[in-house]
Amino acid sequence: MRSIWNGAISFGLVSIPVKLVNATESHAVSFRQVHTEDNGRIRYRKVCELEDREVTQSEIGKAYEGADGEMIPITDDDLSHLPLPTARTIEIVAFVPADRIDPLQMDAAYYIAAAGAPAAKPYTLLREALKRSHKVAIAKFALRGRERLGMLRVVDDVIVLHGLLWPDEVRAPEGVAPDVDVTVRDKELDLADALMDTLGEVDLDDLHDEYREAVEEVIAAKAAGETPPAAPAPAGDGKVLDLMAALEKSVREARESRGGAGEAEVRNLHGRGTPKETGARKSTSRTAAKKTASARKSTSKAGEAKGAAKKTASKSTSKATEKKPAAKKAPAKKGAASGKRSA
Repeated sequence: MRSIWNGAISFGLVSIPVKLVNATESHAVSFRQVHTEDNGRIRYRKVCELEDREVTQSEIGKAYEGADGEMIPITDDDLSHLPLPTARTIEIVAFVPADRIDPLQMDAAYYIAAAGAPAAKPYTLLREALKRSHKVAIAKFALRGRERLGMLRVVDDVIVLHGLLWPDEVRAPEGVAPDVDVTVRDKELDLADALMDTLGEVDLDDLHDEYREAVEEVIAAKAAGETPPAAPAPAGDGKVLDLMAALEKSVREARESRGGAGEAEVRNLHGRGTPKETGARKSTSRTAAKKTASARKSTSKAGEAKGAAKKTASKSTSKATEKKPAAKKAPAKKGAASGKRSA
């Protein structure tokens, strides 16, 4: 993987030469803007408004626009000599528990690679120290023209740098929560808990972008001159008429979709397991699937046995019904006998 930044991690008096590699990538389907009449590409050209002509990339620089509209040129050389220790250094400033970091601050992620053999020992030292302390490192670094806040943590045997938004970049959620008084009953909470337990855990590796797949199907169909697949009917109108009924139905459908397995175990999804743990999970899930299949077969056989028993019982009942007229005479005799005794 190609590195996007080269520098060093400053860990007290220890300096670790490192390079950054993008840890994520986008698989979104991209579109071009076209003229709807003839499908001609729509392009944006860079034009100098003073000379009214198109300019090349080599002629384009940076400038800061002042309050009076004056353009103050800023060169790459100006930015490379900023009086900051973080210009080419990821400077660790503190170590804190991971739960101190608000997920709202999380930004882009980068893998940190040791730059050369001499960096392997201090890199491993920092990695193992982070593992043993169960903490994350808070750091400052400069990337793409500005100083950023970051968090270093360990994933498998690699140190990962997560860019963090500065605290003043996270907006307060004012006016977002419902502004009406709502009372939630214990029964509603119990059903919500039951639904959460029934849905249980999920292996994030099994999740995929269905929207992208649907877009690709539409593109493939149109490219082949075929009619794009029709959209499925909406599940509902989105109106909640009866919350309790909706919760009960959700729990019932969730249990049915999981083969009536009952409550499922919920696990923390914040961290990733080791390859051995992942293999164990998959093995456990396969074993559970086999047990579920076996249970379904047993249930099916039991259902067939019940059906046969019902048929047999039905036949016996019908035979007994045929003999009932003859059986009615006995009570009449008893009645006569009792009448004689009473007389």
